[in-house]
Amino acid sequence: MADTRNGEKREKRKQTIAEVRREQARREKSYRERALKLFPWVCARCGREFSGKNLRLLTVHHKDHDHENNPLDGSNWELLCVYCHDNEHSRYLDAEWSEGPTPGDKKKQPSTYKAFAGLEALLKDK
Repeated sequence: MADTRNGEKREKRKQTIAEVRREQARREKSYRERALKLFPWVCARCGREFSGKNLRLLTVHHKDHDHENNPLDGSNWELLCVYCHDNEHSRYLDAEWSEGPTPGDKKKQPSTYKAFAGLEALLKDK
C-alpha cells in the first residue's frame, strides 16, 4: 500500500515538473522569437555575430533579471552569446554574495573627507 502511494506521488511530481518545464520552454520561445526579430544577431557584450547554425548560441538576457518582465518593445532584453550570458549571471550572483554593489546599481558618491585639510597650519608653527 505504501509503495503504491509513493509511486503515485513520484509520478505526480514528474508530471508537475514536466508541465513546468513545458511552460517555461513555451514562454522562452515566444520572447526569444520576438527578440530575434527586434535586434541584430550580435552579442551585445563581445560583438560576436551569429547566423543559421550557431544562432542557438545566442540567448535573450533580461536586463533586470525578471523573466516575467517581457515588454513587447524588448526594452528589458539584450541578446548575449551563451558565454557572455553565463558571465553576466555569475557577476550578478557574485555581487549578491559580497557587500559590493550589484551590476546596474548607481555608484556611491565619493568621500568628501580631506585628510590633509589642516596640515599647512600645523606645519607653519614649526
